[in-house]
Amino acid sequence: MAVKLRLKRMGAKKDPFYRIVAADSRYPRDGRFIEAMGYYNPTSTPAEIKIDEAVALKWLAEGAQPSDTVRNLFSQAGIMKKFHDAKNAK
Repeated sequence: MAVKLRLKRMGAKKDPFYRIVAADSRYPRDGRFIEAMGYYNPTSTPAEIKIDEAVALKWLAEGAQPSDTVRNLFSQAGIMKKFHDAKNAK
């Protein structure tokens, strides 16, 4: 099972709101997911990002691949740096 960390679109038409989820790569974008780890609201000013850092690091350590957008959000939150530091410390 190839796990991807990606965005699940929610919200109204022309008012998107995204959940950051871990999902099997074969599942549809807005379909079933394994675990939710936060959200991203691009319509608020400034954009609102909330991520459960422990859950995100757990999934990265297990080999889940983040999408490009999720990787950028993790970088902004400092999660990718912590993941690489922990990985290189071993």
